Amino acid sequence: MSREEEIYKALVLGTSDYVRKNGFSGVIIGLSGGVDSSLVAAIAVDGIGKENVTGLFMPSKYTSTESMEDAFLLAKNLGINIIEISIAGIMDEYLKMLQESFRAKEKQSSSAGNTTEENLQARIRGNLLMAFSNKFGWMVLTTGNKSEMSVGYATLYGDMAGGFAVIKDVPKTLVYDICGWRNSAAGRALIPDRVLWKEPTAELRPDQKDTDTLPPYPVLDPILKAYVEDEMSYEEILGIGCGKECTKKVLGMVDRSEYKRRQAPPGVKITARAFGRDRRFPITNKYRSY
Repeated sequence: MSREEEIYKALVLGTSDYVRKNGFSGVIIGLSGGVDSSLVAAIAVDGIGKENVTGLFMPSKYTSTESMEDAFLLAKNLGINIIEISIAGIMDEYLKMLQESFRAKEKQSSSAGNTTEENLQARIRGNLLMAFSNKFGWMVLTTGNKSEMSVGYATLYGDMAGGFAVIKDVPKTLVYDICGWRNSAAGRALIPDRVLWKEPTAELRPDQKDTDTLPPYPVLDPILKAYVEDEMSYEEILGIGCGKECTKKVLGMVDRSEYKRRQAPPGVKITARAFGRDRRFPITNKYRSY
């Protein structure tokens, strides 16, 4: 087997075992039209059958037409049911209720919003997913990858809410490789082609891209592997090619995000060092080597 095939089959086995042995009748996945949720959905279908997988598409006013098309095409290709619930109205109600309380803070800021409003959207989606879980007995599969979990590019009680984190130990660049292998094995674009080449975005604000916050994933992932898996020092990591300030930023994000990772669901281990069981750091730690 190729590396991608071996990892994919491990993810399928781990997911199917965890869902079935914990007595769940099926799973529900928040489908965004992105590569991570697409891979998780494909793994779930291969693990427990398409009849036991449901996708939930939750657009906001920032969701692109392309994301909607890709989410629905993925569901069609996999043969799974997909439900659409817009969060735009719910978000408007939240903002109305919070407007008076947030007014003083907004006056102090030059911008009309910040990550608070972005995280509210993620938490609304988390609530909806958990509602379906409670009502129908479906386990929520989260869709965050190892790159995001490493640097805390995730929302507590939002996109981190769920019962099992299928790809929490899979770096973003490897996610793309595995998707490419799955399409090749299927002999067709099971995961829509556009999902594999469009720029990653959380779509929580206008024209948002992952690179607004993070280095490009081909730059980020080698740094994360060096720090998290290979235990390389700051000085050693500098030679990888990110630069001094970039490296400091990435390592700082990793260290500050330990409290988030402690609250994340379990997932399949596929690397030499996974978060949780292999890499144990104190949640509160003032020491920095950089």
